Amino acid sequence: MAGWYELSRSTDGQFRFVLKAGNAETILTSELYTTRASADNGIASVQKNCTDDTRFERKEAKNGKHYFNLKAANHQVIGTSQMYAAARNCETGIESVKNNGVSTVIKDKTAD
Repeated sequence: MAGWYELSRSTDGQFRFVLKAGNAETILTSELYTTRASADNGIASVQKNCTDDTRFERKEAKNGKHYFNLKAANHQVIGTSQMYAAARNCETGIESVKNNGVSTVIKDKTAD
């Protein structure tokens, strides 16, 4: 599963990871972490909790688009998904995370 994660460092020295689908499409971008160890802990939390429905919180933005948050056991947001034009596409994104980023291609995803 770790192969689907891309860990990067921002210009201010903070770390984040990106979860990608099998087609290399970004599903979820993590919050910023001050250390590499804390980013690794975030990745470990995704690996441990990604099949638990209670860890996902789906929301609808003011513009009608949908997104989901992935939360750790302490309810801290680990990452936030891209914006989706339709709820069904957002649900597909959640399923893709549950299946380690290798489920069906996510269609109709829109830009922020």
